[in-house]
Amino acid sequence: MANAELLIPLMAAISAAALIFALFYPMFSGDKQAEKRMANVTANRSVKVAARSAAEAAANRRKQVSDTLKELEDRQKQKEKITLRLRLQRAGLAITPQVFWIMSSVFGLMCGLTVLFSFESSLLMQVAALVAGFVGMFGFPRWLLGKMTTWRQQKFLAELANSLDVVVRGVKSGLPLNECLQIVARESPEPVASEFQEVVEQQRVGIPLGEALDRLAQRMPLPEVRFLTIVIGIQAQAGGNLSEALGNLSEVLRSRIRMAMKVKALSAEATASAAVLASLPPGVMGMVYMSSPDYIMPLFTTKIGHFMIAGGLFWMGCGVFVMQKMINFKY
Repeated sequence: MANAELLIPLMAAISAAALIFALFYPMFSGDKQAEKRMANVTANRSVKVAARSAAEAAANRRKQVSDTLKELEDRQKQKEKITLRLRLQRAGLAITPQVFWIMSSVFGLMCGLTVLFSFESSLLMQVAALVAGFVGMFGFPRWLLGKMTTWRQQKFLAELANSLDVVVRGVKSGLPLNECLQIVARESPEPVASEFQEVVEQQRVGIPLGEALDRLAQRMPLPEVRFLTIVIGIQAQAGGNLSEALGNLSEVLRSRIRMAMKVKALSAEATASAAVLASLPPGVMGMVYMSSPDYIMPLFTTKIGHFMIAGGLFWMGCGVFVMQKMINFKY
């Protein structure tokens, strides 16, 4: 009987000890910490895989946008010849083609008369005056118009990424696309403000947004603008994530600008060398003419001098063309 009474508390104590051991053993053994470490490793691996997948997806989207921009640029180069009025609009000049031709004619006449009365009258000077008048009327104004167009397009591209970011933030915050375009037209610098202001004004008179953006692409014949037009047109018809597409386009624009600046920095030495080499012969000729004109006048008064001038101009043009090709990088 006594043994039975001792056995019951002993069994109870053994049971309590077993229960306590079962509850607290995982905390003191390494199994729990091992499970935590395994969970952390698995979670970190999942996060890394997800981040890698997101980065690859973003890179693929940027590559698709870049390829599309390249295709649009190739299509733009194959378009038909544009009119003079459209060239003036692209350069940002508020003049008519008639005024442009009048100004070009006056400038060409001034160039021809300047060459004709600056030297002694001869057959060569008369031909040079005709050439100077032709270049002053048809060559230099067109070249200046092209340069103004290029400068304006570069300024437009430099600010287009910031304008797209404004549109992206506005769309994400719930503003309609028309209101975002009005904000860009009010607060962006030129020429982005004037171009988008034209789009907003065309919408106010009843022109659809797609058609207004097509006209913007005609005034700014850039693949980035054409891509913007396509994205907004597709979104207006079929829907889609407009903010994501415009965000990718903004990132591509910034990448292209960074690449252009890097190429410009790397080719600065070659550009300076080409400028010095191209300006050296006419500069030396001008200084010799100013210091001792009798020494250099046989070049302008004899047939051998004329042939030497023609040959020098030909080889100088070849050298300038080769140097221009050497420093003109495609990216």
